[in-house]
Amino acid sequence: MAAVAVHSAVLGAGRPTLPYAETGRPGGVPLLLVHGYLDSWWTFEPLMRLLPPGLHAYAPTQRGHGDADKPAEGYLPEDFADDLVAFMDGVGMERAVLVGGSSGGVQARLVAGRRPDRVAGLVLLGVPATLADKPAARELWRTVRELRDPVDPATAEALVQGLTARPLGRGFLKTVVDETLKAPAHVWRETLRGLLETDLRSTLAGILVPSLVVWGDRDPVLTREDQQTILDAIPASRLVVYEGVGHVAYWEAPDRVARDLTAFLADRAPGPAARG
Repeated sequence: MAAVAVHSAVLGAGRPTLPYAETGRPGGVPLLLVHGYLDSWWTFEPLMRLLPPGLHAYAPTQRGHGDADKPAEGYLPEDFADDLVAFMDGVGMERAVLVGGSSGGVQARLVAGRRPDRVAGLVLLGVPATLADKPAARELWRTVRELRDPVDPATAEALVQGLTARPLGRGFLKTVVDETLKAPAHVWRETLRGLLETDLRSTLAGILVPSLVVWGDRDPVLTREDQQTILDAIPASRLVVYEGVGHVAYWEAPDRVARDLTAFLADRAPGPAARG
């Protein structure tokens, strides 16, 4: 199992400080793991421990989430995408393959479309083409818009339960819930508002890098048709379907995700991992 180290990145004036996890050999193929709504770097911990040392993976916790700084505003997908570029600058990543999990794929593909000079490839793990037509997202908004601090643990547990087709380990599930509860009510509210009010289909524009789309056929949120929208928008993309897997493949099947990532990256090393 690969060792995972945790550090902190200061993104600069006016930007938050973000904790991040790191694994792999310096000089290896740089990989940037982008978590989704209310998660933290911990969401990728099972996957990171299975990655080969030739992949140099970074997993930052995004603003407002986990132990990252929690500004009063700045929770649109564009804000998170700008933070990702600032993070890459801060840790010296010239180019990387971006791996977005769930809604984290929205900001990952924003960077891929707007800063192709910084992105060598894109992997989308259970990422929506849009949320505007998703009943589950609208139902969640009805709960989130009324939230007040402190957030009830039962609300966090309800959010996590049902995302996977198979039961998770009790310890890992508790960690996910605990990390979710570190986000204050305004982060729950404004982050989801940003996802619902942004035209997410427009964030698929301009992506020309090779892209891998992973979808579990027991995903309770996303449909095959939703994933087809992504494939139609990204010319160099292909879909891998995980049978019997729910929304968060990197929780349920981290070993398979690690293998598919490794195969996808085998012939597309992004170049220099760091400056100097």
